[in-house]
Amino acid sequence: MVNRVGFDENCIFCKIVAKQAPSSILYEDEVVMAFLDIRPLNMGHSLVIPKAHYVDIFDTPEWELSEIHKVSKKLAATIKKATNADGISIIQQNGAAAGQDIFHLHVHVVPRFTGQTLPRFSELKEVPRSALDEMAQKIRQC
Repeated sequence: MVNRVGFDENCIFCKIVAKQAPSSILYEDEVVMAFLDIRPLNMGHSLVIPKAHYVDIFDTPEWELSEIHKVSKKLAATIKKATNADGISIIQQNGAAAGQDIFHLHVHVVPRFTGQTLPRFSELKEVPRSALDEMAQKIRQC
C-alpha cells in the first residue's frame, strides 16, 4: 500500500485517491477529489472528498473544508444542469449515529426531483461502472 501522510490503507476513499480502486472521477485538484457514488440516490449523485484522510468534520482543517465546499458548490451547478434536476441536496454526516458509514470525510451532492423522498443510504443498490462512467462523461461536458 501507499505509505504517505493522510492515507489509510483500509479506507476505500483513500484507495480511490491513490488510484488503487476504480471510480468515475468528475474533478480532481491537489486537495479535493469528486467522483460518482457507486450507490447513488439518483444518477449524478457525487461525493466530494479531501484527498488526505480525515474521519469527519471535526478532524478536518477549516481551510480544507472550505476547498471541499467550493468544489461542492461548483459541482452542484454542473450536476443540476447535466441531470435536469429540480434541486440539489448537499449532505454531510459525522459519526455512525449521524449515518456516516465510510469514515473518510465526504460531502454528498445529490440531484433531486420534485416530489421525491430520500431513501436510506443502506437501501441503495450498486450501479454498474459503465453507467457511472457514462454519467461522469455527461457531467464533465457541462
